[in-house]
Amino acid sequence: MFVAELVARDLSRHRESVLPKAVFESEPGPELAAFLSVVDPKELSGNDLVMVLQAHQRLASHFQARVYADIAALADVMFDFDQDRELANEATAMELRAALRLTRRSADIEIGFAQDLVNRLPRVAAEFEAGRVDVRRARVLIDETIHLTETQARLVVDEVIDRAGQLTTGELRSRVRKLCFAIEPEEAELRYETALEDRKLVQEPTVDGTANIFLTNIAPDKAAEALDRINQIARSLHTAGENRTMDQLRADIAIDLLCGNPTHSGTNAGNVDIHVDLETLARLNDDPGELAGYGPVIADIARQVAENSDDGEWRFRVTDPDSGLPVHMGATRKRAHNTHQKRQIELRDLVCATPGCRMPATDCDIDHSKTWADTGRTTIEDSAPGCRHDHVCRHKFDWTYQRLPDGDYLWTSRLGRHYTKSGRPPPQPG
Repeated sequence: MFVAELVARDLSRHRESVLPKAVFESEPGPELAAFLSVVDPKELSGNDLVMVLQAHQRLASHFQARVYADIAALADVMFDFDQDRELANEATAMELRAALRLTRRSADIEIGFAQDLVNRLPRVAAEFEAGRVDVRRARVLIDETIHLTETQARLVVDEVIDRAGQLTTGELRSRVRKLCFAIEPEEAELRYETALEDRKLVQEPTVDGTANIFLTNIAPDKAAEALDRINQIARSLHTAGENRTMDQLRADIAIDLLCGNPTHSGTNAGNVDIHVDLETLARLNDDPGELAGYGPVIADIARQVAENSDDGEWRFRVTDPDSGLPVHMGATRKRAHNTHQKRQIELRDLVCATPGCRMPATDCDIDHSKTWADTGRTTIEDSAPGCRHDHVCRHKFDWTYQRLPDGDYLWTSRLGRHYTKSGRPPPQPG
């Protein structure tokens, strides 16, 4: 009992906050930098350390944005000499290489990124300097809209920028790609068809004497189906007597299948878990679909999967246009090893419920927010998909969650801090 009291007291100490919260909600700049410069992390609770970490990240983003603004300004100074943008960028690269000790390639990349920020997508630059977007997310917004016109790119940015800092880079990239598909569906389909024509298989040797094999520019639904089939076989072989990891099993199975080895060929086709609205299926619009664990796909691919999914299981869900919550869910074929509840949870949530994780729900465990031992029952409302890693970590590190009325998940860490699956600010008590 005495040991348990000591542990509880120590955990409470790590949760207590002594730093003024208002400091960390202020705009990044000299005042915040001065305050953080005298903070001793050894004197802080775990809760305060997270706040300091977030404040340092905002401050780092602020000054990184200033660096890129300086680079863009330097390129403008060079332009004054020659009145030629290409020559100006070349001269700027020479200066950067010497001043920052960069390679020529790195200097060229930094100049291009700086000019895209300042001139092409100034709203990204503004959010970057305000510390609400970091360099990783800024690069996603720049890179994923580079094929659009300046007007189109700014429209896409306007749609996502307010929530960009609340999304992981993977979630943000998926959101931006879906908007890009929607804003120019005909061009998106043309780019897809062109890339598909360039599909190939590549082998390359490694320095360790092994080899890598890559399949590039493959149709995403076919890639998802192949991966699901490999995962099914790997899970069936991952028994107590198997010493190989899941990654090793997947690699061995893929090679066996390619080499025509029937030992692990399996009999079940892979499943494609794709979600598309009814108007797209009816060809009333060209809104992109969503491939679980992969991201958005162009409307034509979504329709093809819906029309041609004879071997695997086709799952569907109809969502409320206002809330986005599912109002009806189902599947064309019932797999024997899936319970009705498990399938309903997979259809409802699509991916692992842990913040930042995008593992498809079909590859997750079903986790109980309240243990079966405590309730004696399993309900859809008290359950959520959790990938094996996050499921284990949740229990190991004493994280808890609850499902919110809007379909989001509210998580509480061992430090008592609250996070949401969506990245939105946690709801305030009361």
